[in-house]
Amino acid sequence: MTFGRRRVDPLPQKRMSEAFAVPTQEIVGLSLVGGDGLLQGMPSQETLIPIVRDRIPNEEVRTLTRGQLAGRILAIVREWAPTDGFEADPMAERQLVTALIEERLAAAKPAEVLPLFPAIPETSASQAQPLNRVEAAKDLIQAKLIERMDLSAASTLERAELAQQVAALVGEVVQEDKIQLNALEQRDLVTSLLNDMLGFGPLESLLADDTITDIMVNGPNQVYVERRGKLELTNVRMRDDAHVMNIATRIVSKIGRRIDETNPLCDARLPDGSRVNIIIPPLAIDGPSISIRKFSKRRITLDIMAQQNNLSPAMATVLKIAGRSQLNILISGGTGSGKTTLLNAISQLIDQGERIVTIEDAAELQLQQPHVVRLETRPANLEGSGEISMRELVKNALRMRPDRIILGEIRGSEAVDMLAAMNTGHEGSLGTIHANRPREALTRLENMIGLAGINLPSRAVRNQISSALDLIVQVSRMRDGIRRITNITEVMGMEGDVITTQELFVFDVEGEGQDGKLIGQFKSSGLRPAFAPKAAYFGLEKALYETMT
Repeated sequence: MTFGRRRVDPLPQKRMSEAFAVPTQEIVGLSLVGGDGLLQGMPSQETLIPIVRDRIPNEEVRTLTRGQLAGRILAIVREWAPTDGFEADPMAERQLVTALIEERLAAAKPAEVLPLFPAIPETSASQAQPLNRVEAAKDLIQAKLIERMDLSAASTLERAELAQQVAALVGEVVQEDKIQLNALEQRDLVTSLLNDMLGFGPLESLLADDTITDIMVNGPNQVYVERRGKLELTNVRMRDDAHVMNIATRIVSKIGRRIDETNPLCDARLPDGSRVNIIIPPLAIDGPSISIRKFSKRRITLDIMAQQNNLSPAMATVLKIAGRSQLNILISGGTGSGKTTLLNAISQLIDQGERIVTIEDAAELQLQQPHVVRLETRPANLEGSGEISMRELVKNALRMRPDRIILGEIRGSEAVDMLAAMNTGHEGSLGTIHANRPREALTRLENMIGLAGINLPSRAVRNQISSALDLIVQVSRMRDGIRRITNITEVMGMEGDVITTQELFVFDVEGEGQDGKLIGQFKSSGLRPAFAPKAAYFGLEKALYETMT
């Protein structure tokens, strides 16, 4: 038998690790990222879905292997691709075919099939889920599959073609060993094998689910997700700690970082920009832990946030004016409150002609402007040298002629240089900070300046902060799971040794509805903002007054 047009010679058992544990660079390079935004020049997914549904109805989908389905869809995609002067992008084509396959398989599943995340009783929430039929069969088939594969040939195949080859081999092994799997289960098995070879294993299904905002892997048998602001225990599990480590290694290796006993914690990112934190033994006592903060593929704007009741339309208008008027804005909130999402939304008001420099530990900001320079910190090497801190990057950014500096998160001595930049002509700079209230954010900034080893009187430090900042926006993930902007606070100046502020907007909780959602109002103070002269400079003073009153 041939695989990838080459004769297949049996491979020793040890080669299993080469495809399912530590992938070759070529195989890693085939991993896919969904989203029509990447499919330049290709017909859109929305255009092709009704065509594919008509050509391949649900009844027919249930009779096809995944490989056969991939071949049919690939033919339809190429049929509808433009022909005049168009050269297909293989990566874009693979992405589109994969997305259409998943849509067809999801629609074709019978109603009685259990959902991916069934409700878990409280009494069993801490218990590991048993292996299902697909995972049990995978353990039996995987070794035999690797013996029959030519890994070097497989690494050169497109995902759709590789799926066809793997599906054929799986069918052979299932027949030979008389393993009881129906057509749907065989397709799920092929998907699981491909995810292990090309992606992030069992996490691929969670990464593809747009309703999930956070994924938390606490060892091989406990994977939590966050949906609509609430945590849920899933039925996803890994084989063992080594399997979790293999996935962690794939994630960090793609951005040139490492995770091992000498460097047991790491911040990284996925190809779609999602933020990842990994910590392993000996720091993580119960096994490797992976935390993934996903970002919506949909572009979130202040208007969309207002429609979702994250803030009021008046608050959205004021933040638009603040972003356009080059105010220095600090976004404050707790972990997972939506600080980065709000930062991305406000940044969309920055003029297209401005030069923006972003500084982050792990690059995750998704700015839409054409002139953006993204800087990322670097950890120390094995010898303990070569580290580039955020403070060094802030200092360097000042030499890069930026119009605006955006700091992903202020959490140390870089606060000194950031405030200095805000005070020396770099207006319109943005940053986030961990704090529960606007006043606490000011206190934290003051403490960070002390961490920098600068010996200044408290009044001088507070004067530096009050003259640098214009606005503090407080974000909170409330107990009903909804993220809301609870305060928009303006920094006014100094009175004696105290920084004075005034509330422009505040969210008042009034009670709780029968559905568990909090009832409240976004209230305007009606006060005249101190930044009105800046708004007038940009011709926005009238809109600001009308909004506040």
